[in-house]
Amino acid sequence: MLVRSAAVRRTVQAIAIALLLAVFALPFGAVLLGSLASSWSGALPSGITLGNFVAVFGESGTLGAVGASLATAVVATAIAIALATSAALGARALPRLRPVVDAAFLLPVAVPSVAIGLAILIAFSTGPVPLNGTVWIVLVAHVVLVSAIAHQPIAAAVARLDRRYEESAAALGASGFRVLLTVVLPQLRPALIAAAALCTALSMGELTAVMMVAPPTWRTLPLQVFSMTSRGIHLYEGAALAVVLMGITLVVLLGLGRLARRAA
Repeated sequence: MLVRSAAVRRTVQAIAIALLLAVFALPFGAVLLGSLASSWSGALPSGITLGNFVAVFGESGTLGAVGASLATAVVATAIAIALATSAALGARALPRLRPVVDAAFLLPVAVPSVAIGLAILIAFSTGPVPLNGTVWIVLVAHVVLVSAIAHQPIAAAVARLDRRYEESAAALGASGFRVLLTVVLPQLRPALIAAAALCTALSMGELTAVMMVAPPTWRTLPLQVFSMTSRGIHLYEGAALAVVLMGITLVVLLGLGRLARRAA
């Protein structure tokens, strides 16, 4: 560290740990305690129970929401990675297009997600592709949001590719498609898996844009949590469902992280 004094260094470390706990650990701890609370009137819950989880899984819509969230995240992540990879490779072949491609993929990050949801709702409510009221408009919203996250690590990995491997494969008679499958994509595998992890985490937790476009028949876990807690009635059941959401997302991310380490 830049701080040479041991006492000052320990103080800085203690402050950093306290800030990390307050920003990251405390909210998760509060949600976890809320999911186990039967009542809460003080600093800690007055009673501990698993009844909130029993009540959540006793509802018919919970398993459907889990399936909807996983299906939406998997499909949107796959589409976003395919789009981001194609755009990054295209910008590599045509360097003049790279600023345009980067700006297009970064635009959803600069625009609030509620504005993105409204724009998608307006664009697909009428016209040649009316998707309003269908599952497909939810998928479009997720793809738009997670594509920006997918593009950044993939574009950085594409920029580091060594063209000599591709030229050697082409000189040995490999077609362009075979070079892509056997030379380019294997080099991009760690970045693709990292992008998949980021996209999955964002998609599993997306709420604002989806609220604008989701039909009543397609309820993801964030929508289910919001509907439970929006009026302050089922707070503890909503916390239990939020813990389920965090657990599923964590399992998926750990699996992708293991794949990333193997690929690296």
